[in-house]
Amino acid sequence: MANKQVFPTKGNLMAIKKSHALAKMGYELMDRKRNILTREMMNLLDDVKLLRNEITDTYQRAYLALQDANVSLGVVGNLARAVPIDDGIAVEYRSVMGVEIPKIHYEKKPLMLNYGLERVNSRFDLAVLYFHQVKEMTAVLAEVENSVYRLANAIRKAQKRANALKNIVIPEFEGNIKFISDALEEKEREEFSRQKVIKLHKDHENNR
Repeated sequence: MANKQVFPTKGNLMAIKKSHALAKMGYELMDRKRNILTREMMNLLDDVKLLRNEITDTYQRAYLALQDANVSLGVVGNLARAVPIDDGIAVEYRSVMGVEIPKIHYEKKPLMLNYGLERVNSRFDLAVLYFHQVKEMTAVLAEVENSVYRLANAIRKAQKRANALKNIVIPEFEGNIKFISDALEEKEREEFSRQKVIKLHKDHENNR
């Protein structure tokens, strides 16, 4: 719907046409951004599903091995505390259409058994191995899931802005363009009629 407060002048018409063109360009860019981000997210969603299934299976094996170790050795909490803290993780970011996507760098180190072998058995060793695998998978899953979360938020914002441009801003500009164009055309017709009447009047006066 046209904004009736817009004064119908050629200057305003040119300004609104320019704004209209920019709004259409903005919509196209938002739509393109949304499509690119959606493709990026869809590629990651397949990875998330595979990683979740894999990490769930590994967790189950790890907890079963830990349960067996607890049964055969008693509670192994003190032994577990002998495993050193892993601080070999660093996070960087890459930009996809302005969205910062995390990239986790995990320094994989060989598994070192830092506990006395005389106090454990193969079941405990197996639990340590499985939890070590879970730790590596968790780093990868955290990167992918956080990327999907950030992309989904960006897609939602891009969709909202694109819809606002398409359904509100652009139609309003188009309404104003039509309103001003119609008003200017009507004014030109009135001026043409007025000039024609003046000319006929002059011709009539000259012929008298």
